[in-house]
Amino acid sequence: MVSYPQPADHALTTRRPASVTSRSTTTRRHRSSRSQTGGASFRPQNEFPNFAQTGDVEIVINAEGQEKRYMLHRLILAQCSGFFEASTSEDWSRAQAQGTTSTVGPQSSGLAKIGEDDEYGREAGRPTLPVAPPRDRYRWRYELDWGNKDDELPMLVQKPATSSLFGGDPTYRPSATPNKSTTTASNGFFRSFTAMQSAAHIPHQAPDNDLIRDYDNLFRVFYNYPPNLDPLNIAESYIQCKSLLNLADIYDALEVVGPRIDHHLLQFQSRLWKQIAKYPPSYLKLGYLARSRVIFSEALIHVVGQWPAGSNQLRNHVPEAVFDLIEDKAEELAERQLKTEGKLFRLTLTTPRGERVTPTNSYLDWLALSLFRQWVIENTSPPPPLPPKTPNANQPSPRTQQQNKPSISPGHLYRLLYSAGPAYLPHDELKRFLKTSKAFGAESSGNPEYRRDELKKFERKMDEVKVMAKEIVRPLMKSYLELDLGRDGAGTGVGLGYLTCTRLEDVDFPWD
Repeated sequence: MVSYPQPADHALTTRRPASVTSRSTTTRRHRSSRSQTGGASFRPQNEFPNFAQTGDVEIVINAEGQEKRYMLHRLILAQCSGFFEASTSEDWSRAQAQGTTSTVGPQSSGLAKIGEDDEYGREAGRPTLPVAPPRDRYRWRYELDWGNKDDELPMLVQKPATSSLFGGDPTYRPSATPNKSTTTASNGFFRSFTAMQSAAHIPHQAPDNDLIRDYDNLFRVFYNYPPNLDPLNIAESYIQCKSLLNLADIYDALEVVGPRIDHHLLQFQSRLWKQIAKYPPSYLKLGYLARSRVIFSEALIHVVGQWPAGSNQLRNHVPEAVFDLIEDKAEELAERQLKTEGKLFRLTLTTPRGERVTPTNSYLDWLALSLFRQWVIENTSPPPPLPPKTPNANQPSPRTQQQNKPSISPGHLYRLLYSAGPAYLPHDELKRFLKTSKAFGAESSGNPEYRRDELKKFERKMDEVKVMAKEIVRPLMKSYLELDLGRDGAGTGVGLGYLTCTRLEDVDFPWD
């Protein structure tokens, strides 16, 4: 078989790697990946608190020589605040149409040509369509008005709108400058890039002025940013939360701000419960403004238990519905106490034959019941009135000093009854009581064994009475507080001089 050489023009061409071919045959025509930050295509900021491109509500806050400016959105402000919803409506708004028209030259009717380094990175000489002029936008402007009197609250007042936050056309954008040197664009790029890196590592600083801080936190909550509140000092955090809630109440934004305050304060947990126990009326008002069920319930339980001690702090400072709720719960608690006291007075012991003990059938058991009832009367009844002073009486008698002694507080009394131990009517007091009994002294004279046996029997009967009294007061010992009172409401709860068994149902909250 004879093989013939192929012609030179039909010889196989050696295929080079694709990368080599692309470098030798293709020129880079598009530079869209080049960053234009800080260069000719730099655009204004469009993020909180200055939405320069999309914002349509300008807000200026001036306080004590400090100024804070915002460019926000009417849609978000109206959704979060009833004040902005009404003031930017068609009926009440003073919005001005910001009609912006671009300067149209002789070449605007045709196709324009731009250089290679325009902001979209198109190839030099490629035609582009003319940009349509932007639509007219409404612009609102608010400034903080301090009023003419010292007692007036500063409020945002609508002013004639300006064209832009920084003056000039709000839709103005720097045009491309193809003739600018590369060095100038590079310098702008690196300056902007360095600024972006610095801003990314610097946290948001809260303003020094309290009023500016409150407005800043208000707008931050509107845009779903966490407010700048003290995360460590609960006393300082309470002041900041109260101030922010009062501001939100002015602008009808409690439904948006309240959950943020509730979430922030609940992070303190046990420290918050202790603060509420110290200042229940203050936290009751805060819980109502924040619509916080946990804080409101915790504070109301303390207020009802001490009622009417805090009535002066709450009267004319809370809505009538809240005041009525406190009075209703206080009346319910008082009725429960009266029923419990009645059961304590009707408490009795029975003989082996099922009869109630009397001085005739079981004198020692009857003495135990009589002593217990007398102890309950002394600690549940107010002290008797003082006798009138005689002209010759310079020093009060020991009997008068004993009458001036106040009775035990209801909370302390019922917790002693619930303990059912030697906390009240201990062994020594029972022994002294039996010694004063004439029947016991006559029968036990000259017989120490009989005296000891009777004392032990008397103590056992008193223990039976205490156990029965514990079951009677058990419903009052339920605690619906988040504050830890110890096991079964005793322990650390002995220090509370009031009951904490008040419970709020879902229908009781005044804002539902």
